[in-house]
Amino acid sequence: MDLMEIGSRAKVAAAYLNNLGVNKKNAGLRAAAEALLAGETDILAANQEDLTRAAENGMSQAMLDRLELTAGRLADMAEGLLQVAGLDDPVGEVLSMKQRPNGLLIGQKRVPLGVVGIIYEARPNVTADAFGLCFKTGNAVILKGGSDAISSNREIVRYLRQGLEAAGIPADAVQMVHATDRETTRQFMQLKQYVDVLIPRGGAGLIQAVVQNSTIPVIETGTGNCHIYVDKTADFEMAAEIIFNAKTQRIGVCNACESILVDRSIAPAFLPAMKARLDEKQVEIRGDEAACQMVEGLVAATPEDWGTEYLDYIVSLKLVDSLSEAINHINRYGTRHSEAIITQNYEHAQRFLNEVDSAAVYVNASTRFTDGNEFGFGAEIGISTQKLHARGPMGLEALTTTKYIIYGNGQIR
Repeated sequence: MDLMEIGSRAKVAAAYLNNLGVNKKNAGLRAAAEALLAGETDILAANQEDLTRAAENGMSQAMLDRLELTAGRLADMAEGLLQVAGLDDPVGEVLSMKQRPNGLLIGQKRVPLGVVGIIYEARPNVTADAFGLCFKTGNAVILKGGSDAISSNREIVRYLRQGLEAAGIPADAVQMVHATDRETTRQFMQLKQYVDVLIPRGGAGLIQAVVQNSTIPVIETGTGNCHIYVDKTADFEMAAEIIFNAKTQRIGVCNACESILVDRSIAPAFLPAMKARLDEKQVEIRGDEAACQMVEGLVAATPEDWGTEYLDYIVSLKLVDSLSEAINHINRYGTRHSEAIITQNYEHAQRFLNEVDSAAVYVNASTRFTDGNEFGFGAEIGISTQKLHARGPMGLEALTTTKYIIYGNGQIR
């Protein structure tokens, strides 16, 4: 099926979904979840094909972790659909209704975006997550995954469509672009007559390619050079534990900690404890000159390290003289994703929250919580690092827009 036909079918499906009630949408999500579980054997076999091919092509361990599906991860995908079914439907919500002096009632309500296009890399769980959120909000979705996960995505979409059909809903609510070549991707990014918004999910190269080449409005989801700043008043045990979690709980995710800043006054006492904790996972610490002189076993950092998203057991470390220096460093080298301060000083916490320019800013907590499910949104479509329309984890409301509705009784101008 060519892109024009996929787009045309998506428009028809979007018109149908626009008028679909919440009970029917929830029934469709439950049927899709059941279908995923019923397809476990086929989906996991297809995923194994992808894993074998990726390993032969030299894919990193972090990316293999993103690509891999297990029975547990597939069950989590199905559970994610059920959780979305249990969330309130924002579509149709009236946000305001005011009467003008001439008697007109002017209101604003939430409506679907229409057709959403998703371009993403080797994360087959995105296939189900994106479908679930788009479907709940009355949007048709066209999925364009990368070649690394093509077999997995094909089977996931096949079973999602079977679930929708079983619920009496048009399967074209979710479609997949099977071709993985760059020319097809370029054409998809210019399918403006059918696609209302495009959302890229992946590395910096993919995101920038979409932003620079798309003729469709783009919601930019960002890479994650996430920082943790250990303030001079920090509880050392808490700081070490948060850093360990944020860096090592999953290394191949955008909300993992990639850079650590430590107040110079506490560095001699804190760094050995932090390094001992990170040594448990053999994390390579690339420190500035001062840090390397204080603690043995560090690797000398280069200027490039301050802006690097490693997605590996590597972290950069810099000593700073003040909260202001930490904030300036983060705002210069960060990717506007997630940053954290570990402190017992209320004023420092508030300054950090107010002055760090990122989508999610934490006090005394791991950056790993920047996630739609952890924020109570159910599955997420991505984490937006831009400032227009949506920012941070994008749940259901981020997949809607608004329209004005006006009631009159014969008014003319």
